[in-house]
Amino acid sequence: MKQGLLICALLVFASSLYAGQQPPTSSRSLDWVVKQQWKLDTKPLDFVHTLDNQKVYVLGADSQVHIFTARGVQLGTIPVDKGVTAIDIAPRGELLYLVNKADQTFTSIAVDFTTTIDITGNPFIGNENAPVTIVIFSDFQCPFCGRIQPLMEQMLEKNPNILKIVFKNFPLVNMHKMAQPAARAAVAAQNQGKFWQMHDALFGLGGKLSLQSINSAAQNLGLDMDKFTKDMNSQKVRQRVQKDIQDANRAGVRGTPTLFINGRHVRNRGLQALQHMIDQELAKADKGPSN
Repeated sequence: MKQGLLICALLVFASSLYAGQQPPTSSRSLDWVVKQQWKLDTKPLDFVHTLDNQKVYVLGADSQVHIFTARGVQLGTIPVDKGVTAIDIAPRGELLYLVNKADQTFTSIAVDFTTTIDITGNPFIGNENAPVTIVIFSDFQCPFCGRIQPLMEQMLEKNPNILKIVFKNFPLVNMHKMAQPAARAAVAAQNQGKFWQMHDALFGLGGKLSLQSINSAAQNLGLDMDKFTKDMNSQKVRQRVQKDIQDANRAGVRGTPTLFINGRHVRNRGLQALQHMIDQELAKADKGPSN
């Protein structure tokens, strides 16, 4: 993660190098462009960025790690001991590593970001007003995504009335050529009140998707085929799928299936781990908003 540190330093802290003057953009053998720069409220001691360059972690002289977006918007701070002199992170920033020279310790801190995801109009199962919402970004041609629904049904059975499970499309079009048509088919079925039936039918095909198999599934569900075909190919349905993709990109989704529980990224999809996160969110709801 520390590779490219010198180059990034030029980009992030260019203001200190070229204060009051326009920075140069070329030399005899090198051209460069300053992409972003912003003013820090404390003296930086060390910094590192996520692998996708979406977040920057800065260790400040104020004994805090300041976390920024790539555009310099501060997401939050994490207090650290005064002896901490160096930091590093896991590729996506989900773990923060601290080196304390004063007491010769290494510390690993799990970092959770809460993401706001628009679920307006998306199909769901469970209690509409539940205190805990699970959002699933899924691809109908993904072999792993079909295994999520039985898991979600177990979670619903274990947590009646407190869980809402929302489906959002994230077709991996570069890998699965039928994922996009299948997503549109599911939205078209939703227009006739049969999203979850189509959801189950599409995953029931085991990834063997084609326009013929999708149409057969729609016919077997008793859908109005004229309306289904028209909706599936309509601009409105395409826009709804695209909206899900945009929401996924904003949330930092890179693959499927990806789950969020009340906006927190799920990294362990085991039953116990999911239940632990649900219990945490229920405890927060019981405690009420923090001051």
